[in-house]
Amino acid sequence: MRAVRDQIIGCEKCPRLRGYCQEIARVKRRAYRDDTYWARPVPGFGDPFARLLILGLAPAAHGANRTGRVFTGDGVGGSGDFLMAALHQVGFATLPTSRDVDDGLELRDAFIAAAVRCAPPGNKPTLDEIVSCLPHLAAELDALPRVRVVVALGKIAFDTFLSLLKSQGLATKPRPRFAHAAVVRLPDGRTLIGAYHPSRQNTNTGKLTPKMLLEVFRAARQRLTEQRGSGGFS
Repeated sequence: MRAVRDQIIGCEKCPRLRGYCQEIARVKRRAYRDDTYWARPVPGFGDPFARLLILGLAPAAHGANRTGRVFTGDGVGGSGDFLMAALHQVGFATLPTSRDVDDGLELRDAFIAAAVRCAPPGNKPTLDEIVSCLPHLAAELDALPRVRVVVALGKIAFDTFLSLLKSQGLATKPRPRFAHAAVVRLPDGRTLIGAYHPSRQNTNTGKLTPKMLLEVFRAARQRLTEQRGSGGFS
């Protein structure tokens, strides 16, 4: 995993994204004017023995692009806090917030990654940028051999994971459609669960509520429990 992390951090495949991240780090947001921004591709974070993989979209410009840790530092009540509150309640996270890389947060039996590793302008990566990042996700997944359940936060993450499987000869037919709480049994025996992304756009409008996200991770926990109980995982 350390070698995978180093490869992600050193990636320069997407000039548009690299230029945008560096410009954000130069200009900064007033609240973070004294901070030194990470401004590099962001690797995944979590338990190397995780059975749960959580896949997001991309680093936030002043969140993970600033702190260097996925879903971290995007403000009080931001997507990191919203996600971590649910993970904490189900026992996957030691803290209900994600504010700073030195906050002591640890993930237990869970690992968080992103479909795209650099903050994209307008939170909208291009298809080419998503494809360019696929090898990073594949490498992290190879380094996480215990993963049995994947929770994809948003349609892009959901479709990205299916594209990765297709590239590995594990296409699911017919191709599943994204929906919140959709559960898909994958050809390799793993389970993919869809969830709305905990962006402020979704959480502030009530499209995604704390209860809705909590139910998704409770379902993920239940799947892991069933697989262990049936002898499908050791």
